[in-house]
Amino acid sequence: MDSPTVSILSEIPKELHDTLKNYLSRHPDWDQDRVITAALSLFLLQSGDGDRRAARIYLDSLFRRN
Repeated sequence: MDSPTVSILSEIPKELHDTLKNYLSRHPDWDQDRVITAALSLFLLQSGDGDRRAARIYLDSLFRRN
């Protein structure tokens, strides 16, 4: 069963975008959505209230599980 998703629009520094594009060009098994999901869920996991949902989403994004 897939989780519902929400689309977001965010501005990031050009340098970060360039670095992301470079990373994605060298790692074709990753895409922008997967990187952002992994990064955001890891941030919330480390900074948040220990919500296990963030941990599950982080691990799912690393191991490409839906």
